[in-house]
Amino acid sequence: MSDATTPAQRGPMLTAAFLAVAMAVTVGSALAFQYIGGYIPCKLCYEQRIPYYVGAPLMLLAALAAMFKLPGWLTRVLLVVGGLLMVYGLYLGVFHSGVEWGWWPGPTDCTNVAGPVDTGGKGVLDALDKFVPPSCDKAALRILGLSLAGWNAIASLILAAVAFRGAFKRT
Repeated sequence: MSDATTPAQRGPMLTAAFLAVAMAVTVGSALAFQYIGGYIPCKLCYEQRIPYYVGAPLMLLAALAAMFKLPGWLTRVLLVVGGLLMVYGLYLGVFHSGVEWGWWPGPTDCTNVAGPVDTGGKGVLDALDKFVPPSCDKAALRILGLSLAGWNAIASLILAAVAFRGAFKRT
């Protein structure tokens, strides 16, 4: 069986497929920290996931467009959009890191520290509706000195570079 794709199609297709998997793994890691590790995300943490939720399926679409030999410009435009999403993810990661380091203030609705939950005598189940997420200005975990927001900024930077390189590389 011969490979019907040309190098001009194969490069963007592989780049888009790589980005789809990398974006899914990145946001999957955040979900694993939440659901397996027990780290409760703050408002800014949730916002940082949006570029990945949009970007992973978009990059899968870009890979399929190249695989089914749709016009090459379509795959390249989708790669640019994926790169722009990751630039936005980079901004969100740097912003959240800056809030954690105290370089600038975070959103006013994101700095409330959860205190003890008052059940009002009704019981624990009634108190679940009053759950207060953690503050955005305190890193729940640091790995090699960087919070998860900092690592998101690094991942976003790398994925943006890969997306733009794939979109603009001459074949």
